[in-house]
Amino acid sequence: MFESLIGLVAIIVLFVIISRQQSRIGLIERELGALRSLVLSGAHVAPPQAKPVEQAANDSMPTDAAVAAVTEIVPSSAGEAEEKPSIEVEAGEIASGPWAAGEAAPAGSAPAQPAAATAKATQKPDIETALGTRWAVWVGGIALALGGLFLIRYTIEAGIFGPGVRLSMAAMLGLVLVAVGEFIRRTGFKVPVQGVAGAYIPAILTAAGAFILFGTVYAAHGVYGFIGPALAFTLLGAIGVATIAAALVHGQALAGIGLLGAVVTPMLVASQAPNPWALFGYLAIVLAATGVIARLRDWKLLMAAAFVGTGLWTILYMTDAPGTNLPVILFINAVTLAVLALVWLGRRRGEAQPATGFDGPSIAPGFFVGLSAMSLFVDPAYAAVGDALPGAALIAALVAVALYRPLALALLHAAGLATVLVYLGIIPPTSVAADFSGGVLDVEGLPAAVADTLMLRIGIFLGLMFIGAGFWAARKFAASAQIRAASWAAWGAVAPLVILLALWFTFGNLDRDLVYAAVAALLVVVFAAGGEWIARGEEPPLQGGAAVSFAIGGAAVAALLMIYMAFGSGWTTILLGAAAIVPALATRWRAYPVLGWISVGTVIAVLGRVAFDPTIVGAEFLSTTPVFNWLLPGYGVPALAFGFAAWQLARTTNGRPRLAMEAGAALFALLTVAILVRHAMHGGAIDTGAVTLAEQAIYTLIAIGAGAILVAIDMRSPSSVLRYGSLAAGVVSVAFIVIQHFGALNPLFTDESTGRILVFNLLFLAYFLPAAAAGGLALYTRDKRPKWYAAMLALVAALLAFAYATLSVRRLFKGEFIGLWSGLGQLETYTYSALWLIIGVALLTAGVWLKSQALRIASAALISVAVLKVFLFDMSELEGVLRALSFIGLGAVLIGIGLFYQRLLTRAVKSGAG
Repeated sequence: MFESLIGLVAIIVLFVIISRQQSRIGLIERELGALRSLVLSGAHVAPPQAKPVEQAANDSMPTDAAVAAVTEIVPSSAGEAEEKPSIEVEAGEIASGPWAAGEAAPAGSAPAQPAAATAKATQKPDIETALGTRWAVWVGGIALALGGLFLIRYTIEAGIFGPGVRLSMAAMLGLVLVAVGEFIRRTGFKVPVQGVAGAYIPAILTAAGAFILFGTVYAAHGVYGFIGPALAFTLLGAIGVATIAAALVHGQALAGIGLLGAVVTPMLVASQAPNPWALFGYLAIVLAATGVIARLRDWKLLMAAAFVGTGLWTILYMTDAPGTNLPVILFINAVTLAVLALVWLGRRRGEAQPATGFDGPSIAPGFFVGLSAMSLFVDPAYAAVGDALPGAALIAALVAVALYRPLALALLHAAGLATVLVYLGIIPPTSVAADFSGGVLDVEGLPAAVADTLMLRIGIFLGLMFIGAGFWAARKFAASAQIRAASWAAWGAVAPLVILLALWFTFGNLDRDLVYAAVAALLVVVFAAGGEWIARGEEPPLQGGAAVSFAIGGAAVAALLMIYMAFGSGWTTILLGAAAIVPALATRWRAYPVLGWISVGTVIAVLGRVAFDPTIVGAEFLSTTPVFNWLLPGYGVPALAFGFAAWQLARTTNGRPRLAMEAGAALFALLTVAILVRHAMHGGAIDTGAVTLAEQAIYTLIAIGAGAILVAIDMRSPSSVLRYGSLAAGVVSVAFIVIQHFGALNPLFTDESTGRILVFNLLFLAYFLPAAAAGGLALYTRDKRPKWYAAMLALVAALLAFAYATLSVRRLFKGEFIGLWSGLGQLETYTYSALWLIIGVALLTAGVWLKSQALRIASAALISVAVLKVFLFDMSELEGVLRALSFIGLGAVLIGIGLFYQRLLTRAVKSGAG
């Protein structure tokens, strides 16, 4: 324990010394950079780009090399003009240290060169250069590291030296490699070839030495047991931190090696009595040291890796530790957030805070701290210790750091997501069934472990925190960073709404709860006022951007919850539909794009409500009185409200929401009529009983009528919704006719009663009226809709008329029931032939009179069917005079048609000749 304490103190002292030395080195490098720029400007050599002081501070060029370069440049600057190329070459070779791809060269190190020299310098290295520079150095470094380990293994197998000597030799080899790397760096190592900065020899030697030192210390502890876990832990940690610190002059790759070794160290060193404070104190030091170095060099990948390593250790401890140590968990999460806010995202003196942007490394602490917060809520061991308060504290800390450092927007998303998941998890695992007996919801299922009232108080606190912080930050960033403002506004609305919903399901009355309804109403006011407040902070104001949309949308969802909480099922549906008027009317004063979409949202909500319970109030409470029952306002009021909203939106925004509202109004108008018809025809029950032909005929007439109404409205107020809606209504009506009238519900196949009345019976309702309606719609849409549409309706009308006439003949012979299995008589068979010929002639006459090719083609088709019937069926089935009359009639009709067409052609020829 004492050795561990000494080690921790040593690491802290080392960290402080490195930080102070680095500050001094940075100051010297900035001064040298300014001096170099001054000298180059005096030599009339224009640098390609002025490098910021901060970038110069990040360069790892040794001080002595820089001084040498300046002393070389100063005499040359006073020389003659012809010596400038040599000056430029010399300046280009003073670079020392690992320059990452895409990173700017040191200030003053690459003045403007001649075009030929520049083209040659920027030329991509060939395979020979790559083999001789980068690959050779990389493979050599790996070979050195492995060679040290193999040497130790050989001495073990050969028994040449004892364990202590072998480990000492390995340690000396590692130290020698580190020393050689430092010696080469200090003696002014230069990268001679452009594009091989990654093959920085001092860094590779140092990495190989650190690798060997790691292996030596671990072997001394894990293989031979020469040192105890405390000393091994301290040595490995010191090597890791020292390697990370050496990265200041050797590059990010070395820092990654040191970080990997430092993070893996606790796994390599096992202890009989593990101390979590020693573990996480060590990880905190490693994280802080890595944060300082990553911030000085702006190494995002290194910082993210450090956060990931610390987070993995935290989660591993929380899941696998035999006991719970809550203060340790809170400590390491607090250190993580502090390093993020104060070290990694900390601003230097005089450095301005970015107005926009997103910090990638902050995703890792957001994820792991948010996961820790959720675990403190749901894990029984931690919940028993802290009663979920530490989890709430971590969520609040995430929000606070996100407010303090706006670039760490990932922390806000982590806090919001953790809150939503926690509060959705407290909802009792029950099923809500649609049993409205007694007018209440019946909640059935297993008894749920209901969360205690502390979750209620924590929920209130978190909800207020998200509202206050979210809307304040959204207002602050509304003009400068719209995505950031939208994120804050979104969580400021989503988190409180989810908390309210979860608390209502957990602690409230699902039937009707006025207390929670009042809270929802308060949220409506707060969100609406917050959206207006944010909109006034936009630039220009009152534009209704994404942040405003989230706030106003939250108010709409809160209003939806309020209606569900405060009213019964019938009034809920009616008020939801009527609520579409409110945002539509609001467009008179504010042109926020979200207002129209909120109206569309009410259409979706009412559709969901109707799909859940088509009876509006429940089958037990639905009156059997036709028309005047809950169905009329339940479907009719939303239809009227949607129509009014569409009318209002057409006069203000006139965008896509208006089209959606028109479609919603048309849909609910059709549903109103259809549901009332079904209710009347089934004695008040709309969810039982099979559809009959009479009922289907009414639905078909409704669809045809809706198509005609939509066409008429579209002619007065053109709209794509009305245009395509009318086409859809016509297609749906034709589908009804083909599938139901001609197929499934045809009385020939079902033997359904056609009624006792001679004319006004089921056939009149199911065939004649739809034929007249389809024919009328075809005539009305001839010049208003595509030709195929009118032709389709005309063909269906002709088929319906044909079916009506044919079925009426059969009813005349068979009576009320006309099923096919009752057989065919000879007189009935002959009557069909005569009837079809008469109808064919009538269609031909109408086609000529109306100049309709579709009717003439239908006439030809029907007469062709009659001809086939006479020759194939009547010849074999009819006898005597009926067979003769059938053929005589067919011949007379065909001759008459021939004479008719000859006269038409003769007139056409004469009129053409005249």
